[in-house]
Amino acid sequence: MNDRIEADDAEPCERTPAGPLFVPVRPGPGTCATRLFRTARGGRTAVGFTSERLLVDVLGPGQPWIRLAEPALRALTGPVGVTELTVDPRPAAAPAGHRG
Repeated sequence: MNDRIEADDAEPCERTPAGPLFVPVRPGPGTCATRLFRTARGGRTAVGFTSERLLVDVLGPGQPWIRLAEPALRALTGPVGVTELTVDPRPAAAPAGHRG
């Protein structure tokens, strides 16, 4: 079964990311790695944001990121068993130390 979404398969009314996504990463020596997250059900997912503002709103201004198209992000995360992609997630809870 192919979990990839091809551009030709999308229906006109389906919302798909337009252009490269802002993808959170973890910097390392001379490289960076895509950050993976957990869904509410506990599965692993790659995450991408359609704007830098949305990424900052959810993960904070100090979160490093790179720009990747959806197929490139899927190609990076697929080999480690991550087939789900979440676009523009909202935080599940307020950040630690946040007082409303």
